[in-house]
Amino acid sequence: MHPALTALLAGHDVDLDTWRSWWDQLEQRTPGPARDSDRAQAAALLAALTTRLPAPDTLAAFTTSLTERSPHPGPAHPASVNIVGTGGGPATFNLSTAAALTAAAMGVPVVKTGSRAYTSSAGSIDLLERLGITLTSSHTATADHLARHGIAFAGPHVYPPALTRLARLLFPLTLKPFGRLLNTLGPLLATVPVTAQLTGTSATTDLPALRHLAPRTLGRAVWLATNTAGADELLPFADNTLHTPDTTLHLPAGSIAPADGTLADLAPHPEDLTGHFLQALAGRAGPTATHTIALNAAALALASGRHTHWHTAHTAALDALADGAPRALAARLRADHKAPAHA
Repeated sequence: MHPALTALLAGHDVDLDTWRSWWDQLEQRTPGPARDSDRAQAAALLAALTTRLPAPDTLAAFTTSLTERSPHPGPAHPASVNIVGTGGGPATFNLSTAAALTAAAMGVPVVKTGSRAYTSSAGSIDLLERLGITLTSSHTATADHLARHGIAFAGPHVYPPALTRLARLLFPLTLKPFGRLLNTLGPLLATVPVTAQLTGTSATTDLPALRHLAPRTLGRAVWLATNTAGADELLPFADNTLHTPDTTLHLPAGSIAPADGTLADLAPHPEDLTGHFLQALAGRAGPTATHTIALNAAALALASGRHTHWHTAHTAALDALADGAPRALAARLRADHKAPAHA
């Protein structure tokens, strides 16, 4: 049994060199079907991490051991941002994707990461596929998309390659039983060439660990958001808290946008996933949805440095939605996906 797993099961800390040894062993495996013992160890290690997040130093060493093996994305694009949540919490439609498109329509460069559904009816990748919007396949492609459209949706290349090797080791088991762990850490494991990132977490029990990891995240300032409704986005009708690298901001319900509305106004529409989403991008999915998208887009505008005041940023986001600019941007991205490769 590898020392990393032995220590985890005993409730002991796991240092960086021990995690490096775990990944080295994984990389040196002979290609071919995994032995049952190797698969069992990998599943046990992930189960131990998923059941309860380990101590902060162990978790920091774990994430460092992964991200240090990822290809470097190159310098961050100036004043660029990412928005991605940890999942879980109340079911809502794809608010972070809507906020990303709205912020981009406001002139904020956005490189967005995401995942498939774990607890939701459709994750951001599921939605983008149905919309016909392409994920980038490399950091070079990301830079190209950003230059042409002001936004790029990053593909799996931003995540540590070691996780792909781990998935192969587990086969025919899948990573889905460990989705909570991967969704919680995923936003901080991705190598994204942005200057700031807004990450909402629905589980306040995970917040101390994420706050410990945030300053160690490669190359970007991480803003962590929580609220009293337990959602992983900012909500106008809930009390929100933002932990930035410099301070803690409290945004009480109604302080930026009207506090009217409930979570029911933000419910997913799996029977009309893309139709409802496009309506929301045009500001026609109800006032609560519009203000929620605008509030999160405003946070991105502030994190990027393009705006310095919440109310003016929120108003700019509302104006973009009223003009249909985010929906028009989504249409251009879909057209770009359909264009011939030589065009």
